[in-house]
Amino acid sequence: MSISQARAAFRKLHDGGCFVIPNPWDVGTARYLRHCGFKALATTSSGAAFSLGLPDTDWAVTRDTMLAHIRTIVEATELPVSADFESGYAHEPEAVAENVRLCVETGVAGLSIEDATGDKAKPLYDLDLAVARMRAARRAIDKSGADVMLVGRAECFLVGRPDLGETTARLKAYAAAGADCLYAPGIRSAEQIAAVVEAAAPKPVNVLISAAIGFTVADLAGLGVRRISVGSALARVAWGAFMRASKQIAAEGRFDAFADAVPFAEINGFFRNDLKGRAG
Repeated sequence: MSISQARAAFRKLHDGGCFVIPNPWDVGTARYLRHCGFKALATTSSGAAFSLGLPDTDWAVTRDTMLAHIRTIVEATELPVSADFESGYAHEPEAVAENVRLCVETGVAGLSIEDATGDKAKPLYDLDLAVARMRAARRAIDKSGADVMLVGRAECFLVGRPDLGETTARLKAYAAAGADCLYAPGIRSAEQIAAVVEAAAPKPVNVLISAAIGFTVADLAGLGVRRISVGSALARVAWGAFMRASKQIAAEGRFDAFADAVPFAEINGFFRNDLKGRAG
């Protein structure tokens, strides 16, 4: 599948129904998720940061480091990839536009721009500036001629401002500014999700499920959700197993946690067959 075909397929996934877009953090996890039958992938800024031994902040993981990571995930499979592009790695709209142009050049089928500033004293951009940043991202995509979906993220619930009214107002403004898909990470209840879906209509909504909070894909589809991402959850599942086993060895001198390990033959066989399939 070419990049243009992947982009077209990605957009079509948003036309109806509900799909899961899981978040790999390296080449191996991207290829295994393709093996599982997922139709699209999304990067995870935190999963990428943790794999580099860094915190999930744009001052620790630089723009160029993240662009290189995004390109690696894009090239790992033929599946469409949506980039977690943080806040665009810039404050001013013109700089966001330039960075979005660079992200589009990695071959992504979608990218998200969030409205969090990274400043605890003022965690969200003022709405006018947030909208200007979204419009700049939209112009950069349109100027590129690439059919890349723009995701507008309202970070209210993640930065200590869990106001549903503010969240939906921001999402509506981002839709008017050119966002193709809307996303409010941190909403957790069925009532919150339904309210966001209603406010965003007819634009599709992405919901983040990063903890075991009881929803199934069918539940979310019934609420009108179009796509589901898992953020850092898969990376944290892997880290959880690694940390428990490591702590047990260090503290108790025991290796019981290895009982949950994937058999070597299974995972090595998967990558051997995957390599043969790509060579063939």
